[in-house]
Amino acid sequence: MGVDAEMIGAGRAFYVTHPEVTIDPAVPVPDWGLSPVGAARVAALAARLSIPPGTRIISSAERKALDTAEPLAARAGCVVETRPDMHENDRSATGYLPGPEFEATADAFFARPDQSVRGWERAADAQARILRQVDLALGAPAEGPVIFAGHGGVGTLLYCALAGVKIDRKWDQPGPGHWFAFDIAARTVACHWRPIEALADLVRVNL
Repeated sequence: MGVDAEMIGAGRAFYVTHPEVTIDPAVPVPDWGLSPVGAARVAALAARLSIPPGTRIISSAERKALDTAEPLAARAGCVVETRPDMHENDRSATGYLPGPEFEATADAFFARPDQSVRGWERAADAQARILRQVDLALGAPAEGPVIFAGHGGVGTLLYCALAGVKIDRKWDQPGPGHWFAFDIAARTVACHWRPIEALADLVRVNL
């Protein structure tokens, strides 16, 4: 799916995932903030964006999502709308898992969406939750585009629902700090994942 000037209008929404975080096993995962690399990527994005008037910025209440949303809102001159139920899939049953163990558990989470893997929130439930939050958020009129700041797991589940495909990790973002766009009225995906740097390029070119 291509990217074109129509993607920047009031009828478009963008789901943006937080970039790199500071991993600290001693801190609850929802409280992790952006790493220096992740914060620099967001700062560079905010500096380059020309955000249209009327843009709404809606964020999960997790620290890393807010760290992503707040610089964009400052650039846009708007207030971040926080929706706590936009949080990442609930992994509190295990807490922090080291890299290989986390990846294996995440693979199972996507592969068995109707089952709870190691006590994690089921993928089917997380998908229904993020869809409900997006629908509720978009129930209010917007004069410009809508930017959601969130997470890779539920973002992938949202992508699958809007694209009309089965839950599968093959649709996952390539890495932290990506986005996809969708049509608000039709609730259809307009493009696949792209790095946040490409969002700045898109907005600068087409405004």
